[in-house]
Amino acid sequence: MEMVNVSETAQKTPGRVLSVTESILAMMGLCFVVMLVAIDQTVVGTALPTIVSELHGFELYAWVATAYLLTSVITVPIFGRLGDFYGRRRFVLVSIVLFTLASVLCGMAQSMLQLVLARALQGIAGGMLVGTAFACVPDLFPDPRVRLRWQVMLSASFGIANGIGPFLGGILTEHYGWRSVFYVNLPVGLLSLYFVYRYLPQIRHFRQTQVRMDYLGAFLLMVGLACIQLLVELLPQYGGSYLMVLLGLCSVAAFVLLVTWERRVAEPLLPLVLFSSPAQFSLLVLSAGLGFILFGLLFYAPLLLQGGYGLRPQTAGLLITPLVVFITVGSIINGRTITRLRRPTLMLYLGLVLLTIACLGMVFIKKTDPHWHFVIYATIAGTGVGCIMPNLTVFAQEIVERSMLGIATAMLQSMRMVGGMLGTAVVGTLINYQYGEAIRTQLAALPTSLVNSLQDPQVLMSASQQTQFLEQAGQEGLVYLGLARDALAHAVNMGMAVTLLLIVWCFYWVRKVPPIRFNRQEQS
Repeated sequence: MEMVNVSETAQKTPGRVLSVTESILAMMGLCFVVMLVAIDQTVVGTALPTIVSELHGFELYAWVATAYLLTSVITVPIFGRLGDFYGRRRFVLVSIVLFTLASVLCGMAQSMLQLVLARALQGIAGGMLVGTAFACVPDLFPDPRVRLRWQVMLSASFGIANGIGPFLGGILTEHYGWRSVFYVNLPVGLLSLYFVYRYLPQIRHFRQTQVRMDYLGAFLLMVGLACIQLLVELLPQYGGSYLMVLLGLCSVAAFVLLVTWERRVAEPLLPLVLFSSPAQFSLLVLSAGLGFILFGLLFYAPLLLQGGYGLRPQTAGLLITPLVVFITVGSIINGRTITRLRRPTLMLYLGLVLLTIACLGMVFIKKTDPHWHFVIYATIAGTGVGCIMPNLTVFAQEIVERSMLGIATAMLQSMRMVGGMLGTAVVGTLINYQYGEAIRTQLAALPTSLVNSLQDPQVLMSASQQTQFLEQAGQEGLVYLGLARDALAHAVNMGMAVTLLLIVWCFYWVRKVPPIRFNRQEQS
């Protein structure tokens, strides 16, 4: 499509840049992009226990998620900024192609290390998509009330993808192998490519000066986050060793240098004005907290159901489905309600209350409880996320200047990924530690070879490894496997307890979000 001048077109269609038909087709392209990212996030979590059982390397379990998130965190603000200057359409197209190719590489991986590296490449493309595609919405619909109504399409597509993702991941993993969960991105990627290329306009907010990218800032950010990630992952193994001290010092030094550099550079990767504003800073903190909670649940609930409870991938995917489906339901309810409230921030409180109830349930749920208990908690959790996530973006877009829309939206997505990265790492580290300690204490009387076999939780997800273990352990083998499953389930429950601390933290920061007032005049 031809390049569109926002200032000229917005006068012809109040609240919209394009006509209704053109807006629908452009939004369909963005919807397929959202589905591409959402399906990938949900199917991978369901398939991950099976992946680990085949490729081995449980120590890299969390890295399948965090490698993606780490690289996404870097590319989201970079391309969010570039999109502000050069338009977003070309970057969306490139990111779709790269994401699809990276998905193929993930499906072809022959080891956990290869999968982690392919996921890192996929994260680069995913960050480009998030940093540009989501910021296209305020470009197409400058008026916030009109924007909220059109965002229902994105919420619906997000919900459809999330709804089918866990169950689809379970079916594909169980019947066609785990590699198929990555290859499923191919048709979605092709649909995205067609609609974006054909119907999404190139919108630029014209700027006279040439933009200079802050590559040093990107490097320092990557180093700081990577050191934090490694510190969290390796701390239980190495304790207070010199390596841990060195990683901590490197992280602190990287962030100090980052802040110093960002204050000097003309076009910073992370505009410090977003962090200096109390209103915007509170939204960024909440986005990070929400990412911690959401990714902690998405990536370790399958481990609880498959490893701890011994359920099939298909069944586990079905039980997790309400968590992601009701994110959309909550978003739709929120979109219908938020503009009618005198205090829109009340929806944030409602979402946190629902998450508190759900996470308490996840912590205390037992293997013997009926499956519908888990479904109820998953439903409540999804609804809570749906009451929070879209509002953070809408509130931020109401607070910041027009010229900062892209980077502000991108920073919210980026902070959610930072929180998700830390969530998967912290929860995963606690689970590994709790499980290892339980095996060492409860099964200390067993021969060393059997204890070592159970120390790696992947034996609980691999039928072949379980058969081998039973041959070695004899008649009591099933009892030992049952004890190991109980230990893993308890470890996951304790790991999820950390999310409750994050929810308390989020309650504090919601208080700092300023009152938001939407324009009450109806727009069409």
